[in-house]
Amino acid sequence: MNQNYQLTLQEVLGRPTFQHAYIAAGKEGLQRLVRWVHIIEVIQFEQLLQGGEMILTTGAAFKSDTDLFMTYLEQLINKNVSCLCIEMGHYLSSVPQEWIQAAESYQFPLIIFPQAVRFIDITQDIHAHIINQHHKALQDLEKISREFHRMTLSSQGVSHVLGLLQSSTKAQVIYVPLNGQPKFIPHLGSRESGQWLEFLESRLVESPNNGNTAAPSVMEVEGQTVIVQPVGAMGKTWAHIILVFSRKPQEYEYLILDSASLSIAQDLLRKRYIEERKLYSQTLWVDDLLHLRIRDEEQIKVLIGTEFKRLNELPYHVILIEFEHEQAEGENTEEEGVESSGIHLSLAVRSVFEQHSFHPLITLKNNRLVVVAFDKATKKRPSKERLQQVFQSIQYLKAEDEIKLIIGVGQSNRSFLQAHISYQEALQAISLAPTLQGKVLFFDELGVFQLLFHIPDKQILQSFVRTYLGPIIDHDQMKGSELLRTLKVYLDTDGSKQIAAQQLFIVRQSLYYRLEKIEELLGADYMLPEKRLALQVGIRAYQLLNPEIKM
Repeated sequence: MNQNYQLTLQEVLGRPTFQHAYIAAGKEGLQRLVRWVHIIEVIQFEQLLQGGEMILTTGAAFKSDTDLFMTYLEQLINKNVSCLCIEMGHYLSSVPQEWIQAAESYQFPLIIFPQAVRFIDITQDIHAHIINQHHKALQDLEKISREFHRMTLSSQGVSHVLGLLQSSTKAQVIYVPLNGQPKFIPHLGSRESGQWLEFLESRLVESPNNGNTAAPSVMEVEGQTVIVQPVGAMGKTWAHIILVFSRKPQEYEYLILDSASLSIAQDLLRKRYIEERKLYSQTLWVDDLLHLRIRDEEQIKVLIGTEFKRLNELPYHVILIEFEHEQAEGENTEEEGVESSGIHLSLAVRSVFEQHSFHPLITLKNNRLVVVAFDKATKKRPSKERLQQVFQSIQYLKAEDEIKLIIGVGQSNRSFLQAHISYQEALQAISLAPTLQGKVLFFDELGVFQLLFHIPDKQILQSFVRTYLGPIIDHDQMKGSELLRTLKVYLDTDGSKQIAAQQLFIVRQSLYYRLEKIEELLGADYMLPEKRLALQVGIRAYQLLNPEIKM
């Protein structure tokens, strides 16, 4: 890699436009970087600078006034500019020794043009050089990025990427995977490598990444600059790349590190996709378990192996995650596309569940993931609280992919042979998503719906609904009114007219009119406890029978 993508002051002095200039003070600063050239002929200018500029002046702002020059110089030093170039001529015929000594005391480069020069020639020359260097840096970065990508297609992709990263930056490269052996390029002795690993472990514990698999952290260690770049995806860090520089790294080298980490992340993601597909094929038996096609513990022991006893004693929830991709016109909607989306979702789901101390068994059924989530942390925070965090994380991760998720959760259970019960509960919960308009539905929060699900004869429910709500339903159908919805909101708000009117987005007078009509149809006693309870149950039964109707 060409290290000279940035221009130093010493290199500037070697350019033709500076052939007659000389440095009067601050020779120690010749390695300062010149990021831009600026002409300043006013005395107050701090807000105009960002640092790293070469400043050109004729001295018009301070002329021969030492106090004004010191004010001018202090601003330059405070803004960390590269140097000051003064042209001798109309405003200045010489530079006082006092000015030179002041610049020298700060090791601030002061360059003198003994005769008039064309500032426009200087700015055009240096700016063109800087822009050309930036362009070359981008070309080289693109070339290296393509090479990183090509390398990840080989069996030793990660090792080859790390080797190119080291040769491109000349830094010590340390690769620490979450699972696996660390790599040191170039190789370090056991003592030195052990010291680095111990140091990095302590720093990573002190400064967790909080799921951010993009931003590097930078620290100074005994005169060395250490950059720690997390590598991962889907909110999980799978490895860290560490670069150790004996100098201050360039911005270009941060970009190379970012490109290398992205290539390695893609390689790791590809391998995890293959592993997930393999796990998916290994857990197809879960569907048989949930549908009671497996009823023998011995058969489950054979399928699970040594983990059977531990998992069989842990509490678990069966969870259904229904996914729907917002597909553009012409996109693949065939079964293969659904399966691919499901396995990608399964990758993210497995990662998030494991982060919250659950052991997930995952299988795919059409456009639904079925997760049997065993709780490994029963002594920590309640499982329901952690499950809610899991679902929030999954919804957040998949929002960028424009995937809509609806989640149904069965109640906690134990023993593999009881899994079909939690599965049926998850099915019932998710079936109410259109009715309750929720994205996450826990069976144990469904209230009276739990009882209604256990009435297999829908004719009984329909008869109950007609008995208590028939006049209201008929009126709505004939008149296009919203009396049933009004009744539901009024009962659900404990008969509060103010709150009911607010939730229905109508004025109080309109609510009074509707309530009078409801009383006329149902009778004046409809708010008495027994009838009120029957009405509320009837409304839930009506919702269960008519999930397409929004209330």
